[in-house]
Formats: sequence, structure tokens, C-alpha cells
Amino acid sequence: MELYAVLRRRSGAWKDGQGIEAQAEWPEHAAFMMQAAADGFVALAGPLDEEGALIVVRAESREAVEARLALDPWTVSGLLVTERIARWQLRIGSVD
Repeated sequence: MELYAVLRRRSGAWKDGQGIEAQAEWPEHAAFMMQAAADGFVALAGPLDEEGALIVVRAESREAVEARLALDPWTVSGLLVTERIARWQLRIGSVD
């Protein structure tokens, strides 16, 4: 398993001026992310500034990351798009 840093950004479906919890399909997105964390896929995740999110995941490949995130209700509805997936070498600290 490798670690990947994933940058996601808000896209056209995002309703500006509304908080995260007020966006369409918030409960479904939250449930998806919580399950991904419980499965060991998501190590760290959270909003990044006011434009998107940073997620650190464990996966075999970039393609595996893309495939898993394609199932996120916010990907399906177009609220978030993946901007970058980069293999990340953790040198200090721990995600265990």
C-alpha cells in the first residue's frame, strides 16, 4: 500500500455561500467518507481553504484512488473534482 495526497476542488455544482453541510447530498458524502476511513482507505481528510479538500489515502495505485473516489456522491453530482493525485512519502509523523 502506498500513501497518496489528493487535492479536490469545488466545481460548478457547488452552491457558493452555503456551508459544507448545506450542500446537496451532504449525508451521503459524509457516509461515503466515514466508510472510506473505516475501510482504511482514507487516512486524513478535510477542507482546504475555501476551495476544496485535501485527502491522504492508502491505495495500490493512482487508478485505485480514482476508482474509489468516483463512487463519492459528490464526485457523481459534480460538487467536487479531483485536481491532483500524488504519491506521498511520509517522512515525519504517522497516519496510523
